[in-house]
Amino acid sequence: MEKILIVDDSIVQAARLKAILEDEYDVTVAQRAEDGLRWASDGNFSLILLDVVMPGMDGFTLLKKLQEEIITQSVPVILITSLSGVADEQRGLILGAVDYITKPFNPLIVKARVNTHVKLYRYHRQIEQQSMTDQLTGIANRRGYEQCSATMWSEAIRLQVPISICMFDIDRFKVYNDTFGHPAGDKVIATVAQTAASRLQRSTDFLARYGGEEFVALVMGDSSQQIFEHLQNIRREVENLHIPHDPSVAQWVTVSIGGVTVMPELGTDYGFCLKVADTMLYDAKKSGRNRVVWADEKLKQLWEKR
Repeated sequence: MEKILIVDDSIVQAARLKAILEDEYDVTVAQRAEDGLRWASDGNFSLILLDVVMPGMDGFTLLKKLQEEIITQSVPVILITSLSGVADEQRGLILGAVDYITKPFNPLIVKARVNTHVKLYRYHRQIEQQSMTDQLTGIANRRGYEQCSATMWSEAIRLQVPISICMFDIDRFKVYNDTFGHPAGDKVIATVAQTAASRLQRSTDFLARYGGEEFVALVMGDSSQQIFEHLQNIRREVENLHIPHDPSVAQWVTVSIGGVTVMPELGTDYGFCLKVADTMLYDAKKSGRNRVVWADEKLKQLWEKR
């Protein structure tokens, strides 16, 4: 059931809107704009019905804040208002509202407009999901990574929890492709992706194909030691698949992994942290491949002993 958030200081009006919609939707009511902003960021809603005239923070101000938040900026907002002036309607649409419903409202009109915008939102989500999925591996692609990394980075700052940036690379993949051919290489990429994905299934884990034979993972909440050990397990699982490599360079297909764990704050540069993770991956490959090299919260290196 799709979720809808009603933000309205009027108990009577909010109750009426909820009664109209609750047969078809999971409806949450917030009577303060501040509560609406907080719940919208946490609730995975498909639509927000927002009263314009409220004490303290009004609907226009809340709408602007919703549009500024990465998590909520794509959620459609319908303004509920008794204001009938063209200037007010124009202001709401410029700020990002998708529609207006004027008071007193007709239940049939409310249902029709809500149904339309929820369907459009669902359709856009499906299209967006397809555009952010790597067709070969079934995990996120580079575009999906770029969107998710911004969201997870902001969440880690807001929640004050550590976040780890992990870079994977299939060792000597060009040699593998040259020896066994590109179809076999594609199969290896897909197999490695699914092996890693099976170990990164929590809601706070994210895995994407970064490009070619390289992957990137983001993990929230784990300490550097926890994620360092977890990634060693993933590295071993790939090696234990015993996918034959060109015997002139290696017995089995393996991966090298590098990364960093940080406690981000406002102003912390994500791009710099990504470069640190990439440097750790370079060190893992330079020191013999098929290993994990990590930078902890103080940028002290952790080396897998092999």
